[in-house]
Amino acid sequence: MSAHHSGSPARLRIDKIPTDLFIGGHWQPSSDGSRIDVVDPATGEKLADVASATTEDALAAVTAADAALPGWAATPPRQRAELLRRAFDLMTRRAEEFAELIVLENGKTLADARGEVAYAAEFFRWYAEEAVRTLGSVQTAPSGSNKILVLRQPVGVSVLVTPWNFPAAMATRKIGPALAAGCTVVLKPASDTPLTALAVAALFEEVGLPAGVVNVLPSRRSGAVVGAMLDDPRVRKLSFTGSTEVGRVLLAAASKTVVNCSMELGGNAPFLVFADADLDEAVAGALVAKMRNGGEACTAANRFYVEASVADEFTRRLAEAMGALKVGPGLDDGVQLGPLVNAESRDKVAELVTGTVQAGASLVTGGRPLEGAGHYYPPTVLKDVPPGAPVLEEEIFGPVAPVVSFTTEDEAIELANATEYGLVSYVYTSDLARGLRVSERLDSGMVGLNRGVVSDPAAPFGGTKQSGIGREGGHEGLLDYTESKYIALSW
Repeated sequence: MSAHHSGSPARLRIDKIPTDLFIGGHWQPSSDGSRIDVVDPATGEKLADVASATTEDALAAVTAADAALPGWAATPPRQRAELLRRAFDLMTRRAEEFAELIVLENGKTLADARGEVAYAAEFFRWYAEEAVRTLGSVQTAPSGSNKILVLRQPVGVSVLVTPWNFPAAMATRKIGPALAAGCTVVLKPASDTPLTALAVAALFEEVGLPAGVVNVLPSRRSGAVVGAMLDDPRVRKLSFTGSTEVGRVLLAAASKTVVNCSMELGGNAPFLVFADADLDEAVAGALVAKMRNGGEACTAANRFYVEASVADEFTRRLAEAMGALKVGPGLDDGVQLGPLVNAESRDKVAELVTGTVQAGASLVTGGRPLEGAGHYYPPTVLKDVPPGAPVLEEEIFGPVAPVVSFTTEDEAIELANATEYGLVSYVYTSDLARGLRVSERLDSGMVGLNRGVVSDPAAPFGGTKQSGIGREGGHEGLLDYTESKYIALSW
C-alpha cells in the first residue's frame, strides 16, 4: 500500500486503509497495475493512491457478485439483517475515523463529516430492520376464478455508482437496501473520494459478510468500466447518484440490456420565503439548506425566492450570517466551510458568479476565489439577480446564494417550477394551509416545510422530472431492489 499522510492531527492512519480493488472477498491490484492519486482539497497534497479498475476487473467483480448471488438470496432475512446491524455498530464505533477520512479526501468540515457518518451508518440500521419486511401479498382475483399470489424477489446483481460529495452516505444508502433485499453488489465510487468506499469494504470484511456480496472498484475509467458491466447480461440493476448529464448517458447504455435503473440526479432547489415566515428561522434554515457540505449537495438550496416586502431584510440577514462563517481546512478548529472538492469545481462556481454579476446582479458578500493553496470559494450572496442568469439555471454546487423577489404565491410557484429539475424544494411560512397548498403544487419529489434538511434514511428520497427515477430510503428504497413475481393459482 502506498500512502502519504498529510500531517493531520487525526487518530486516523491513512496508511491503514486498503488501497486495492475488493473483488470476491480479496484485495487485489488492477489488472494493468494502474493507480489513481487521491488528493487533499485543503492543501492540494497527495494523500494516497488507489488501484484503478479496468474493464477486465469490472467483469471479474460481476462474476464474483453473480457467484455469490444464489447463496446470499437464499440467506434467511434475519441473518442478512444481523450482518447489516453489525456493520451499523462497527461504523458507529469507528465514526471519528470515518469522519476524518471524509474530511481529508472530500474537504468538508469535521462537523459536516460527523453528520454524514451518523447518517450513513443509519442506512445500515434502517435496512437491518427492513430486511425482514420484504412483504408479498395474496388476494382473490375479482372474478373469483383464482388467487393472486405476489412474491418479492431480489432483482439480482446490482451496479452502484456513487458521487464524491457524500462518499460514505451515498454508498450505504445503496448497499443497505440491496443487501437487505438479497442482492449482491459492485460499487464504483467517485475517483475523487475512493478511500471512504474502500474503508466501507474493509468494514464488511470485518463483520463477516460472505465473499462476493459486496465488491468495490475505484476506477479513473468510469465510463468504460460501468459500460462493460451494463453490457453484461448478469447485471440486472443500476443505481446511480450524480449529475443529470451522466445519468442520461447511463440510461441510454442501460436501455441496450433493459437494466432496471434507479437514478438520483441533479437538483436546482428553490427556497421560498413568504412575508409571514419567521425570518430568524428562515435564515437559519437557509444557512443549513445552502451550506451543508459547502453547498456541494444535490439537495442544496440553489435559488432563493423571497416575497418582495421582506426580500431586503432576508438578504441582509443571510449575507451577514454567511459572511461570518469561518473558512479553512475542514479539520481545523471552528471551521464552518472547507474547500470545494477540486479546482474545476471552484472555477465553475467562480464562473457562475462572474456571469451572473455581468448579467446585472450585485454582490452582497463574497464573490472572489480565495488566494493560496486549496480550492476555496467564500460564502457569497447575490441580489437583484435577473431572470435567466446562469446561477439560476445551473446547479451551483458551491456556497453561493442568489436572491430573487416575488409578489404573489402563484408567481413564487411558477418561478420555483421553471426548471428541468425536481429534487427538493424548501418553503418558509407561518401559515400552515399555505405551506401545505404550496408544497402540493411544487413539482419536486421532496419538500422541506419550515425545515432546511429533508434527508432521512426512513423517508423516500428522490425527485421528479430530470432529477431522477425511483426512491432511496424508506420502505420504497428496499422495494427498488426487488422484482414482483405473480403466481396465479387456485385452491
